[in-house]
Order: sequence, then structure tokens, then C-alpha cells
Amino acid sequence: MFARIALLSAPYSTLTYALPDIFPEEFWQEGLRVAIPLGRGALRAGILMERLEHSDLPDGVTCKEVAWPLETVPLLSEEVRALARDLAIRQGLEPGCVFGHVLPQGLRQVDLRIRWLAADRDFSCTVKQVTKLEPDLRQALAAALCRGEARLVASGRDAAGEELCVLRVDPPWPVRPQAARQREILDYLHERGQVSRRQLTRDLGAGSAPALRSLLQAGFVTLRHAEADEPADELLPPAPRAFELNADQQRALEALRAALETERPASVLLFGVTGSGKTAVYLELIRHCMEQGRSVLLLAPEVALACKLRRDAACVLPHVPLFFYHGYQPPARREEIFRRLATRQEPCLVVGTRSALFLPVPQLGCVILDEEHDSSFKQDESLPYQAKELAWSRIARQRGLLVLGSATPDIKTFHAASQGQIDLLRLPERVGGRPLPPVELVDTSGLAGEGLLAARSEQALREVLQRGEQAVVLLNRRGYAPLLYCLDCKETVSCPHCHIALTYHKGRGRLVCHYCGYAVPFPSPCPQCRSMNFLPMGEGTERLEEYLSTLAGQPVLRLDRDSTRRPGRMEEILAAFARHESPILVGTQMLSKGHHFPDVTLAIVADGDLGLNLPDYRAAERSFQLLVQSAGRAGRGDKPGRVLIQTRNTNHYCWQYVQSGDYEGFYAAELARRRQHGYPPFVRLALLRISFPAEDPGGAAALGELARLLQTRARELGVRLLGPIPAPLAMLRGRRRFSCLIKSAGWQEVRVLYHEALRQQCASRLRLFLDLDPVNML
Repeated sequence: MFARIALLSAPYSTLTYALPDIFPEEFWQEGLRVAIPLGRGALRAGILMERLEHSDLPDGVTCKEVAWPLETVPLLSEEVRALARDLAIRQGLEPGCVFGHVLPQGLRQVDLRIRWLAADRDFSCTVKQVTKLEPDLRQALAAALCRGEARLVASGRDAAGEELCVLRVDPPWPVRPQAARQREILDYLHERGQVSRRQLTRDLGAGSAPALRSLLQAGFVTLRHAEADEPADELLPPAPRAFELNADQQRALEALRAALETERPASVLLFGVTGSGKTAVYLELIRHCMEQGRSVLLLAPEVALACKLRRDAACVLPHVPLFFYHGYQPPARREEIFRRLATRQEPCLVVGTRSALFLPVPQLGCVILDEEHDSSFKQDESLPYQAKELAWSRIARQRGLLVLGSATPDIKTFHAASQGQIDLLRLPERVGGRPLPPVELVDTSGLAGEGLLAARSEQALREVLQRGEQAVVLLNRRGYAPLLYCLDCKETVSCPHCHIALTYHKGRGRLVCHYCGYAVPFPSPCPQCRSMNFLPMGEGTERLEEYLSTLAGQPVLRLDRDSTRRPGRMEEILAAFARHESPILVGTQMLSKGHHFPDVTLAIVADGDLGLNLPDYRAAERSFQLLVQSAGRAGRGDKPGRVLIQTRNTNHYCWQYVQSGDYEGFYAAELARRRQHGYPPFVRLALLRISFPAEDPGGAAALGELARLLQTRARELGVRLLGPIPAPLAMLRGRRRFSCLIKSAGWQEVRVLYHEALRQQCASRLRLFLDLDPVNML
């Protein structure tokens, strides 16, 4: 008996192995994790994908034998394996590559022990050692494993690996200037979030241990067990009040129930304005689904929104078994949840982010994607996938229901709904009949002075402060200043690896590259002329926070990636704002969606033009979505709201639709432009990213040769190929980057072109990455 095994680590090949006959044939089930030998005695984890009666290897080629099973019952259900196969085919990858990226770390390793406890023996060995046992003992051990007398257990617990180092303080760091190692540790944790003590000492060296002990004693860092990762209830937003669905919500719920009870898969777009109560509809649908004996996946684009949905579900549906899963949880927690769901038979609710799609949820009947338009549902690094497509692939096999919810749907999604490909349900009004806040444009083309806000915006803020109400101010650019200009050599300080301006972070006293993470202390001499004469230029959320604190006469709160790196800090900020500890909340797009603050009566977008003119065909759509979502934060309570959007170009066609909140008007205008220029949904669009090391002298020649081959083959396939040309971010992490935009009537021609490019000899000097339906054109 033989099997095709998908390797869970690079090169992710699918290889043929013989199955040891010391186990019965029925033991070797598809989906079983096994340890397989590679060269030089190394063992790697793999997935048994298919059993074979005969080897498919050429005559004379010796077939290695599977070393040992890593479980007795497969954790990977047929549903999850089918999902991985679909994604592998779509992206032109090996199934092992998919599993290798989505399985929790512990399920991709072979460091297990076999324990055999019987009346006449107490035996233990590692999986690697079992391959060297005497044949009789090995066979007896296999029989004991099949009978349940022996078991597979994780190797000895690693205390340093299970203890997470968690930052307790925000910058600027309260340590002596001479304490360089302590600052290094604090910067490391600020960039990476909570990491294990083992990982920290491995990355920073054993010499960091004394500095870590000092930080622990001072209370600046704490150790937390890997399982204690959930936010405390007191840090989450207030529990939702009891609600009763209005007529629009009730009609939507009835339609969703009917779709769920059909015998065929269904996909529905729930299109509701901000504040229309989409979450209430989700929760009642979940209640109904659970009553039918089927599980639900409730997904959010970001962890902050997932936390809120988890809290809402726990309050409204207290008796529903609930699991919470996202990519920032410690590996041990993710593995525990995966194992519990794999052995579970009863239905449950899983709340999480896009990675939860790969969980073995039992009897799945419904998948809900809240804020379905959000670009975070698309992963475009390492393993590219679009959560909406995978959700449909999964739910179609279960004959279940996919619900896509948004106030500003993805244009492709709304086009599919308008063409009758998916059903469309509407929630046209806010709960309680409250009107959407009026949106006003503030012309900043002649804005002068130090402040980013125009006089009209400042006056509106002062009025809010006088009334004791609250305001949110959006600036989608973090840091203190995006540019640091040397007044002596007239150059901006840039990243040596990316050739992109470094952002000044005043609180940390650092200049940081937001793309590769490169950072240097500030002040430091100019790398060009060694001068120390700098001028910070531009505005970021940190600088805006400083400015508004002066305006308000008290500290204001800031919500961005920098202020929320410390675990639990995001919940602390949101809870503090809900308790009126500050009248103003400044932030990036993190505060634009999902949050409900009844006393916010003013929303200001400090720079509405950011992102509007990027080299991306989705630029106007993203700006529209961000601004409408941001406007929806105001006037959600009993008091009327007001929205001010500052712009240097009041004539852009986007603004008339933002002001009126007219999604369908914007959709029609944007669709006409895409039809004219040949962009989705009217074509299939792919981005082929090509890069090579900046110091490689042969990279440019290899790129030129590949370009000629691609152009020729594209014409033969009937595919339109634009490029390769330098990417908008032409240098990143020390690599020169180029892009090819591919337009085609179908995906198959794109895949053929990509695989033929991979087979070219010149491609060996290049790194190629295919992104189907890209959301990031940079």
C-alpha cells in the first residue's frame, strides 16, 4: 500500500511513500498527519492526501516508507481538505503549501512522543527514535497504538515557549538613556506584539536575559501564559441593549431564514446603511441556524471588530457554544481550538477573522462576512486568497448560506447582486428612524499655518466641547510626521532597503519604515551630510493628537496601529472613550467602522484626499467606502450628527456621492468608468509581481528576457499584458520590484501564462508571485 503525501514545509511537494504494514490498511485514512523521512535523517510532517494500490514511481526507484503517524484519527476533515485543494488549484500551488500556511504551528511539527503504559511495561520514545527501534518492538508499539494502549503526546512542555512577554507601557520608554538593551527589548515588543520568552531571547540573543529581568521587575513587561489571550470583559464595549427587530430587519431575517432552509447553496448581500442594525439581524440568524442544528462562522475583517462581535454574540446568545479565533492568538491557543473543533460533533458559533475559514467546524450551515468590502478579507502575501471566494467554496459544499454584509459593498459584489447572481436584501434606514448626518466639504486648498484643521473644523470641535459631546477625527496616516527634511542637504531621510521616506514617531523617538520595519533613533545625524538640522513635514495621527490636546485643553485618545500594539490596549482606548474620559478620539481607518458611540455628534476627516489619487483602479471606491463608513460614526444616538470632510479638490466626482450617502449613484458612475477602461467586473485582472535583489547584476537581464517571453506568449493566449514596469514601490526590503498587469476573459489563461513563466530558465534569478484579483496594486 502506498500514499501521496503533501509536505507541510518548503518545498511543499506532494511525494509518494510506502505505508508501513505494521498498521492495518484501514488505519491509513485520508487527512491523517504523518511523519515522513527526507534526506540526512530529517523528519517532516505531511498530510496523507490519497491512498494508492501501486506506486506511481518509475521502475527501479526505491519508495521510502512513512516513518510514523502523528495521530490516530485525522484532524483534517474532508471539507477542510477540499477547501485547501480548491485554493491550491486556483493559485497554482501544492496542497501542502496551503496547509503549511493555515494550520496552527503545532500541527505542522513532528516533535511528539509515543507513550506506552501497560501492566508489564512503561515505554516512551520520540517519533524520530521510533524509526531506529527493533522491528518486533516497533510492530508491538504500532499494535498498542491501534488498540489505544499507547498514545501520542506533545514533547516536554517548554516553559520559555509558553510564557509570552507582554508590553505594559507605551512609548516614550521610561528607562535610562544608557539602558540600550532594555530599549531594544521594548522596541522589539512594540513592533511584534506579545511573543514567547523563547522567541525573544532567540532573536535578541542570550545577552538580553538580564535586561528582560530588569523590565519584569520594573513592571514594564509582564509574563503571561500562552492561553490567557482573550481581552477582559471590562475592557470590551458595553453589552448591547435588548432589541426588537424593526420591519426592515424582520423582512431581511425572514428572507435569510428561507434561503437557509432550501436544499441548495445560497449567497445573499445584506446592504444596509451605517447604523441600520445589520449585527442584530446576524445574531437572530445565528439563533435560528443553531436551532436547526447547524454551525455558523461569523467573520470580521479586523480583530477589533471580531472582539466586538464576540461580545455581542455572547450577550445576546449566552447559551450558544462560542469559539473565538484569529491569527494574533498564540500558537498554542490556535492549536487547542483547532483540535477541539475537529473532535466536536455538536453545532457551535465561531467568531473570528479570515483565518477561521480553515477551521474544521462541524455541520457548518452559514458563513457571515461583516464589512464584506474591507480589503483585509484579502490576503496578498505568502498564501494569497480572498475570504469571500473561499467562504462560498466552503458553504456551497454544505448547501448552506453565505451572507455578505456592508453599508458600502464591494463593487464586484453589488454588480453580482444587480445581475441576479446573488440575492440582495436592503436595510435602507437607521434603527429608530434617525437620519444620516449631513456631510459638509471643507476646502483646504489654501490652508496655511501649523494646524492640519481648517478654522471651520476647529470651530465645530469647540462647539462640541462646549456642549459636552464627543467627536472622532480621522487621519489615515500614523506617526508624527511622514517626512523628515534635512535643511542642510535638502534631502528627506529614507529607508536604505526600500528608498521610501522614514516616518518620524515622536513618542518612540524613532524614524521607522512602515514597509520593512527598519528603524533608527531620532535624533541621529543625516545619513547624507551628517547634519542634525531637520524639519518634520506633514501630519500623522501622533502630531494631530498633540495638536488637538492643546485645542481641547486635556489629553485626547488615539486609535491606530502604534497606540494599540500592547495587548488589550485597543479595548482600553475604546472603553475609555465610551466612558467619556476624553471628548475626542483621533485615529486611522481603525475607527471608521463597526464602533458605536451614541454621544459622538461630530466626525471630521482631516485629509479626505489621502488615497484618492493612488495608482490603483479601486482608489475612488476605497475612499468612498472609508469616508461613508467614517461619516456613519456620528449621530448614532439621540443627538443629531454632523460630518466635515477636508479636501483640497472639492470638484472630484466622488464627493457628491459621499455627501448624499448615495452608494448606488457612486456605483453607477464608477461602473461606467471601469467598463470604459476595462477593469473588473468586466475583465479578470491579475498582478504578476517580479523582484530580484538590488545587488544582483544579472537581475535586469533576466527580467528583460522574461518580459520578451511573456509578451509573446500573452499574444498567443489572447491575454492583454501590461509591463513589466517598475512597481509604485520600486524598492522594498532590498529588492527591486516590477509589476505585470494581466487582463483576461478567464483565469485559466492567466494561470497558463504564470506557470510557463515559472518554467523559464531566466526565472531562476527572479522571484515571481501571482496575485489574482489584487486589492493592493503597490
